[in-house]
Amino acid sequence: MTEPVVTRFAPSPTGFLHIGGARTALFNWLYARRHGGKFLLRIEDTDRARHDEAAVAAILDGLEWLGLDWDAAPASQFASRDRHRAVALDLLEKGAAYRCFMTPEETDAAREAARAESQRFESPWREAPAADIEAKLAAGAPFAIRFRAPKDGRTDLADAVQGDVSFPNQALDDLVILRGGTGDAPGDPTYNLAVVVDDHDMGVTHVIRGDDHLNNAARQSQIYDALGWPRPVFAHVPLIHGSDGAKLSKRHGALGVEAYRDQGVLPEALANYLLRLGWSSGDREIIPREEAIGLFDLGGINKAPARLDLDKLVSVNAQYLRATPDEDLFALATPFLNEAADEARLGALRRAMPFLKDRMTTLADVADAAAFIFLERPLDISGKAAKPLKKEGASKVLSELIEALSADAPWGDPAAFDAVLKAFAEARGVGFGQVGAPARAALTAGRPSPSLGETLYILGENEALGRLQDALNDN
Repeated sequence: MTEPVVTRFAPSPTGFLHIGGARTALFNWLYARRHGGKFLLRIEDTDRARHDEAAVAAILDGLEWLGLDWDAAPASQFASRDRHRAVALDLLEKGAAYRCFMTPEETDAAREAARAESQRFESPWREAPAADIEAKLAAGAPFAIRFRAPKDGRTDLADAVQGDVSFPNQALDDLVILRGGTGDAPGDPTYNLAVVVDDHDMGVTHVIRGDDHLNNAARQSQIYDALGWPRPVFAHVPLIHGSDGAKLSKRHGALGVEAYRDQGVLPEALANYLLRLGWSSGDREIIPREEAIGLFDLGGINKAPARLDLDKLVSVNAQYLRATPDEDLFALATPFLNEAADEARLGALRRAMPFLKDRMTTLADVADAAAFIFLERPLDISGKAAKPLKKEGASKVLSELIEALSADAPWGDPAAFDAVLKAFAEARGVGFGQVGAPARAALTAGRPSPSLGETLYILGENEALGRLQDALNDN
């Protein structure tokens, strides 16, 4: 029987949900969902000095916004510290770990000396006589517990992304797994021990994370082996770089998912972009979530670092905006308006959505795309925008247009307006530009807007006729 797939996302609660972390979470979620497994969440909060509950809330909020649901209550690594200590003591009992009584100053000096000789750092307490250890314990000397890493040979990994990777054991010294102990009281667990214990206890089968953890995987594999536990499948994903190929930093753009959300990026678009940022399955750019679940596999993850391209993200977002139902887009875009709107203007904005979505690349674009709707009467029409109203015959055109629209106009049918306006121009023997230019100036004061017929439909009868009459009165 095949073992159920269990993946996990394990962020540190020290800030927002980073764009790279969001991609890692997405990959874990997709892999679990494809295989009918579980996606778990663990907050790696052993470093209590840096722990921030607001950061935890921001991470959970970001995951929820992206639609990445998890299958059990989020686990706290700190809450399992007694279990971590018990495992460390078990390693100590087995001889796979030892107490180290070196002071921080002694450790630093020994590391410097080893580095100068291109040697592996090794604690003198690794092979210390039992009598010396007992004397230190009797004196109440503080100690750390170090893992007894193999000194010879190599530690080999079969990584689902990186392929076969091998580490010389001479490069992997005896890491501290518990720090700050005294007597028989164990100290605090460290990251590499806690991760191994938590992943094992949570039943994690696949560890999908950034390749900055590849060296940790070697150390963690040694701990798995010493405990007699099966290793999970490791899949180390290359990190995201900036567009210039350098390590991603703030100068390359927003780094937290909430920043993209605040800029008007749709969660589906960001997830689609992140999916294609370092993973491929053919040349398709837009892959809906359900299709992504069926397609995603670890073999499609690229070995080379992906480059963040904000222009590409905006392009993907624009495609998702165009595919969003009009009523949904109205609800999503309304919070991005620059000013409060009354019911009449909100009604106009609702009517405008089918015609504005092609003019928007993010939700925030609605403020400019719909600016013509929110102008206060009488409109301030000046400068270049006023030129069409100053031309000879403009007032006569406006007067007759008001009369025609007041008598019979398809206010509920935007598609019919074009024919009405065209017939109006033909009946007067003038080009459509002689009608459209002054009418558009009167209706929008030069602000960008859809076609003239669509603009009339969006504004509605009372507002549109009122603006036309105001312009006629002023000229």
